[in-house]
Amino acid sequence: MILKINLQLFSEKTEKPTPKKRRDAREEGQILQSKEVNTVVILFSCFLGLKLFGGFMSEQLKKFMVDIFTEISNVEVFLNPNNLMINFLNISTIFIIISSPILIVAFLSSLIINYFQVGFLFTTKTLKIKFNRLNPIEGFKKIFSKRALVELVKSILKVTLVGYIAVKYANSQVTRVIKYSSMEPFESFINFSNLMYGFVIRILGILLALAIMDYFFQWREHEKNLMMSKQEIKEEYKQTEGDPFIKGKIKEKQRKIAMSRMMQDIPKADVIITNPTHYAVAIKYDKDKFDAPYIIGKGVDIIAENIKKVAKENMIPIIENKPLARAIYDSIEIGDIITEDLYEAVAEVLAYVYSLKDEF
Repeated sequence: MILKINLQLFSEKTEKPTPKKRRDAREEGQILQSKEVNTVVILFSCFLGLKLFGGFMSEQLKKFMVDIFTEISNVEVFLNPNNLMINFLNISTIFIIISSPILIVAFLSSLIINYFQVGFLFTTKTLKIKFNRLNPIEGFKKIFSKRALVELVKSILKVTLVGYIAVKYANSQVTRVIKYSSMEPFESFINFSNLMYGFVIRILGILLALAIMDYFFQWREHEKNLMMSKQEIKEEYKQTEGDPFIKGKIKEKQRKIAMSRMMQDIPKADVIITNPTHYAVAIKYDKDKFDAPYIIGKGVDIIAENIKKVAKENMIPIIENKPLARAIYDSIEIGDIITEDLYEAVAEVLAYVYSLKDEF
């Protein structure tokens, strides 16, 4: 019977990404981030900034306009080469002061939203030159890729919706705009500002809806790109945990070394306690080393037989005590001393062994 194995199943990316895969992708700069979310948060922050600091900015702007028109009234002095640089610096400073609240709000909001989306990330891997990016074929693939198509559809949708909202809102406010023309300049400016705030709120609502959809699309694409095949997971496991076959060989070798060392210590034992067929434990008492007897070897079945064989070759007493041999094997490791609950039983065995030695 011939089994046919579909090797494609091992290359298909059907498995969820491992924590290591996510860490490596993050270090490579492959992160989940929606630019639409960044845009809408920054715009909304600037809008709030205008609401909070609009009074300060308008006062500063009004003062600037009064000063500038006062200066310009004397054109010759204003445009004098000696005064031109100073006037330019003064105007630039005033503009920075006026716009600073919005600039600070925009800067802080961009930092905060990027931190919430990405967290703290510093990597130089994205700066490395990748020559495959210079490949024109790969460039064309990106131009006509699914992501490029989505970005195009998103841009068209954004322009269409914003245009539709703008036209509809403008048509609904035509009569009000006409009324504003007959008002005092300052009153007209306040009403027109409120009108623009209403327009901005509607635009931000549309952008927020698009940002939410874009975030879920970016999340889906990000997770899809991180998906792994069974073979990739297997290779990653080998890299992190080691090849199971090699690990098994190492453990087997370690067991053989430990077994060899243990069998070399068996001739030093004072007594071997057996089951008699399945279990064997080798006990040694050295008052200079421990206050109580300790285990120098133990084993079951074949190992137990080898322990008894070495013991016979070295004329070490073998005592049969089924419950004691099983209890010591189950509860005490090689190199550990006898526990208090077994100390009396072991002491009796050792006393018997020492009495036999005294007879000889």
